Amino acid sequence: MGSFKDFLKSRFYILKVRDRFSPAVQIGQRQLFVKYLRWASKNELPPLKDAGFRVFSQYEEDGKILLILAAIGMQNKTFVEIGSDDGINSNCANLVLNFGYHGLFLDGNPTSVKRGRRFYSKYPHPWMYPPTFKCTKVTAENINELVTEAGLKGDIDVLSIDIDGNDYWVWKALEAVSPNVVIIETHVEFGMKDIVVPYDPNYFFPGKHPVYHGASPIAMVKMAKKKGYRLVGANDLGFNLIFVKNGLGEEHLPEVDVATVLTHPSVKESWKRFEPIKDWEFLSPE
Repeated sequence: MGSFKDFLKSRFYILKVRDRFSPAVQIGQRQLFVKYLRWASKNELPPLKDAGFRVFSQYEEDGKILLILAAIGMQNKTFVEIGSDDGINSNCANLVLNFGYHGLFLDGNPTSVKRGRRFYSKYPHPWMYPPTFKCTKVTAENINELVTEAGLKGDIDVLSIDIDGNDYWVWKALEAVSPNVVIIETHVEFGMKDIVVPYDPNYFFPGKHPVYHGASPIAMVKMAKKKGYRLVGANDLGFNLIFVKNGLGEEHLPEVDVATVLTHPSVKESWKRFEPIKDWEFLSPE
């Protein structure tokens, strides 16, 4: 049996978690969104790098997504999140729970998907239209079928990819939807090298080495440009790059150089983890 101190800590944690679902949080974010819209109309939006905060995202992506959507507009309030875990602690949960978004959560962990389905069916609003969950391994070969089966096609607001593996190849293959905003994980450990780990449809993290997967920031930016996107920022640690479709909000969200989002001290420290695999096979994107 745990101590009373442990009991208090657990109760405090539960209360802090529940705070995320309070009306005050929703009201505050909607007020902020309206303020962003007003500032955007006057061309006075703050820099994206200063807009981050966390409600449901793992890092500060919630705040940055909100500013971006104020700059380009919430068009059809749809999303696809690949590598969503339970869809609660994710990049799109805030949009679902506080802004009425609908979309697809994809993850290969059945326990996480079960937990997410149960949560969205009961809490905080059991009568809400829940997002779709699909439990499967996502590959370049099946991503388009998975998305269209969920009833999504054409323009969507947000795509998030974080699968610790074939992120680069899955986005490259995705054609069923055309997201306005893309948040995707890269490997800052690769530094400023223009490299991608070869595609392996059977890859499971951590594979042969926990750093040997994915693409460098340089390679991801190069591929994004070919798909019609510009880099507008990243999370503070630099590994979640954020792209916006060209032609949307360019007056508020200019393209930034990839080096400007890789300035956190942890980035340089991460380069040491590349040393054990520096002579392994890598591809240079065309």
